Amino acid sequence: MSPHADAWSAVRGRPWRFLVSAWPWRSLAYLASTVPIGIGVLLVLATVVGLGLLTAVIVVGLLLLAGVPLVATVIAEIERARLRLVLPQPSGGEHPTLRERLRTWRTVPVSWSEIGYATLLATVGWVVDAVVLTLAVTTPVVLILAPALVRYDAVDIFGWRIDTVAEAWPAVAVGVLVLAVVAYLLTALASAQAALTRLLLDPPEARLVAAVTELRRSRVGLVDAFEAERRRIERDLHDGAQQRLVALTMTLGQAELELDDGPALDLVTRAHALAEEALEDLRATVRGIHPQVLTDHGLAAAIHELADRSPVPVDTDLHLAGRLPARVETAAYFLVSEALTNVARHSGARDAQVHAWMADGTLTVTVVDDGRGGADPARGSGLAGLAARIDAIDGTLDITSPPGGPTHVRMTCPIGPT
Repeated sequence: MSPHADAWSAVRGRPWRFLVSAWPWRSLAYLASTVPIGIGVLLVLATVVGLGLLTAVIVVGLLLLAGVPLVATVIAEIERARLRLVLPQPSGGEHPTLRERLRTWRTVPVSWSEIGYATLLATVGWVVDAVVLTLAVTTPVVLILAPALVRYDAVDIFGWRIDTVAEAWPAVAVGVLVLAVVAYLLTALASAQAALTRLLLDPPEARLVAAVTELRRSRVGLVDAFEAERRRIERDLHDGAQQRLVALTMTLGQAELELDDGPALDLVTRAHALAEEALEDLRATVRGIHPQVLTDHGLAAAIHELADRSPVPVDTDLHLAGRLPARVETAAYFLVSEALTNVARHSGARDAQVHAWMADGTLTVTVVDDGRGGADPARGSGLAGLAARIDAIDGTLDITSPPGGPTHVRMTCPIGPT
């Protein structure tokens, strides 16, 4: 298989490698197949439209004319298949199969671009290709075969008259050169026609859908890459700095046992206390980066741990069966973590509730408190960052927090594949 993605990319690549590749032959096949297909489309459209107009005064004629979009649909599917000769990559938009189109053609809107393409193919496309192929193929063939043809009669091509075998041999060299030029010209023409075909048969809506799908895929990829980096940082802190702080606190503890009462012992005791505080802060940081309980036991266990650590009493009502995709679990965990942190720091609430359930392929998580309300994501980066994270996985975040409360934080997110 050629390393190039399509015929035009091959033309712009290395010239001699292109000439010995399959692309010139594929382009020739694409243009040559246009002629019989175009003639067939012309005959079919002329028959359908002609009979439809002749019998338009009765119901049969109207039915025939109504079948033109169906004919255009079949032609469009054939042309999309032919595009693979010069554009092997699939088109930007995903299309239903021919069988699906035939089953639903009465209910879907008429595709005027497909009808226009069928008309263009039947009236202009095959004529252009027939003329170009006739000139492009016969010219180098006659020049290359000139030494054999001149034995029977003089060869006259574009005003160049060849009467003898001696005069014919230079024509062979010219024919080889013309053949190379023709390979480029035919490939360029085939690529241009294929691009026009794709433009007409893949309307802007399909390309927009494909672009949005690719954007969503890239955003999910960024979320996964960001999460992988968070886990790497958490692992490095846990296995590196945290272990060194543990060793430091143990060493300081041993030093306390070895020293007598005095200023030195007081300094070591103070250093021991500071090291333990630093270790506790680091452990909290590690849990904030990516909690190990979430990785090991899943979202339900991680939410229960958040509720147990919260200074405000939290009731949990969780209906989660099995593990969820990692990006979904992470987004839901940090939503609950940020919401409970805000409850403890700003709301003045007496209690809070966390609810989570799955239904119809969607995870819903809500955090409710009876605090003073007035939460505004625009005033802080925590909830705003969570909204961006949830949006990146096609979820939504809704916050209702009127003055005086209560505050409802609600996340909905499609579960998708694990």
